[in-house]
Amino acid sequence: MPGGTVWDRFSLDPRHADHARLRASDADRDIVNDLLGTAYAEGRLTPEELDERTDQVTRSRTLGDLPPIIDDLVATSPALTQRGGHRAEAETRYRQQRANAFWGFLTPTLICWAIWFAIGGGFPWPLIVTIASGAKFLQLVTTPAESIASIERELEKKERKRLEAKKDRGPEPG
Repeated sequence: MPGGTVWDRFSLDPRHADHARLRASDADRDIVNDLLGTAYAEGRLTPEELDERTDQVTRSRTLGDLPPIIDDLVATSPALTQRGGHRAEAETRYRQQRANAFWGFLTPTLICWAIWFAIGGGFPWPLIVTIASGAKFLQLVTTPAESIASIERELEKKERKRLEAKKDRGPEPG
């Protein structure tokens, strides 16, 4: 799905434990029905499977009822299902990185251009600073989904290491 996943289309991610108990809206059911229709059109569901799953969608009451209906049609992350995921934290860190990259670009660029202007111009050497300092900012701005996914993978990797270390230490004394 361009610009995100099917889960991004929901008002609240139905895989998140805190959201699963909340009532599903007609819009949430429409998202699932749309996905089922697409899967049927692509030949990934038989007419019988489409009817069965469409009935399940109609009978669904909570957000948590929806992911099992489509779990074999879309990618799901076990980390998201089990722990609520790292998406929000990754998005927050991305925004922080983008802001830091912006100021890391703007500050030296403005200083260099001010110096260049103050000394009367000449060879536009501040272009080198502008390009060099703007590269990271440009990369973050032009690839937000990839940047967020990379941060999310790193957070999940750290979480796995933390859980493995906790498991290796054994049960904590109570």
